[in-house]
Parts: sequence; structure tokens; C-alpha cells
Amino acid sequence: MLDSNKRKSLGRGLGALLGEDSSVIRETSEAKTENRNSGAEKISIDLLYASQFQPRLDFDEEALDALSVSIKEKGVLQPLLVRKNNDGKYEIIAGERRFRAAKKAGLTEVPVIIKEMDDKEVLEVALVENLLRENLSAIEEAEGLQRLINEFSHTQEALSEIIGKSRSYIANTLRLLVLPLEIQQMVRNGIITAGHVRPLIGIENAVELARKIVEKGLNVRQVEALVKNNKKTPEKTIKANDDIIDIEKNINKKLGLKVKISTSKNGSGKVILNYSNIAQLDKIIDILSQSNTL
Repeated sequence: MLDSNKRKSLGRGLGALLGEDSSVIRETSEAKTENRNSGAEKISIDLLYASQFQPRLDFDEEALDALSVSIKEKGVLQPLLVRKNNDGKYEIIAGERRFRAAKKAGLTEVPVIIKEMDDKEVLEVALVENLLRENLSAIEEAEGLQRLINEFSHTQEALSEIIGKSRSYIANTLRLLVLPLEIQQMVRNGIITAGHVRPLIGIENAVELARKIVEKGLNVRQVEALVKNNKKTPEKTIKANDDIIDIEKNINKKLGLKVKISTSKNGSGKVILNYSNIAQLDKIIDILSQSNTL
């Protein structure tokens, strides 16, 4: 498990955790790649394997093909971060996308930096590495942030420093996880955006509205208007005054039934008679059929 000092250091950024190797995680422009492979060594691609702690399950094949073409021309510009296992093979901690693209490109060797890390450190770095990418869905990002909070006790403030996003961005992204799973899957699949579904948080018929958004191809502003119109303004009731309370008691005494009277500011209201069995229901019917009973 990560000790408290290491956890605090990660809160200041990945550089504090990985030291000089932090360039493996943070992608920079090609102009800065000239010395990036210093300290790296090349190993056979057949000795590498994907980590069981990799939080990302879906890889865009078109994006991999594009990266593969780039690797054929320029090679792997960023070393992969790996750890060595007891069998002499290497588990990929960061860089599985580059690994897959390199295999597509037909490379037999790739540059790596070898680090000693325990399982929890591997998971943490893998999560953060993915969060620093631009191609995650909003739900994948939210799930990664939530795991860092749940499994590593990170605060939203620390996460803000790690991935370079504001605290409000972190909070709003995490809120997406309260949406129904069907809507989350829509976002995950790119059918609908986080901007479209954010107004649906807390809405009772959110799934129905999400389907309507997709069907009609609404933009975010139209979604906000749709949600606004969907919300029914609850009828404002006023606190029962002494006269109403006396009426309730009087009806209760005469009928032997629990009665509730509610009134609104516009003068309308409700009279609710509660019964507990069929006999009491029959009694209510009989009483209401007699106009001079009360």
C-alpha cells in the first residue's frame, strides 16, 4: 500500500511519484521528445503484456491505426513504463496504447523504463495516466476519479492538482455517476455527451428524456429547455391555521376517520379521508350520499 508521504506527493503531481520518469505519463509536443528516451532501454515486444490493473477496456481502433502509422514513420517517441515480474516478462504500467500500436506497426522492440512498484501503486499510476489522456469518455473519467477517491483516499482538491482540472470540474464529472446506467452507457458509447446529460441529474424520468434527446438530436440548450419544461412546479401549500385544524378535528369526531385538509395560496385545496378497511369505505360512501350529515 502507498504510504502517506507517497500519497501526499502524488497530490502535487505525477512528477513527485515517478521522479524523472514522469515524462512517460505526461505527453508533450514532438519538439520535446529529443531527449525523452534517455534512461530508457529497449526490450522485445514479446516480453510485454497488458496489466490486469489497466482501467481502460475500450481502445479506439481508428486511433490505434493512426498511431501505428506514426510509429512506423518515427518510432515510439515515449518509453513505456513497466515493471518486471518473476518470469522475466514485463507488465505494462503506462503505455498500453503505444504497445498495441507498436504491435500493429510490426515493431519487434520498444523503449521502456523499468520501475519497482507494488500492485496498488500500479493501479494508481494506471488510473492517473488514463485520466491525463484526452480520449476518455466522461463516464470513464468519472469512474477513474471515483476509484482514486475510494481506493486511495484522494480528495477532490488533490485530484484537481493531479489532472490539472478545477475542483468544480471534478465535482461535476463525479455527479455523472448518479445517472441511470442506461444513460451512462449512452455517454460511454458516444451516443450523447456529458453536456447533454448533466441537466438530467436528479430528474425522475431521466432515461425517457435521454432517449428523446437522442431521437430528436437536441443540442445542449434545447435539452436545458426540455428539462425546464419537464419539471412540474409543485403547488405551494400554506400552513394549516387554527380554523382548518378545528375543522379537521370536527370531521374526525363526526366520521371517526382520519382527515387531512391542505390549502394553497390561490384558495384551492384538498380534503383527504383515510380509511383502513372496506367497512370504513362503505361508511364514507353512505355519509357522502346524505347531504345533511355534516
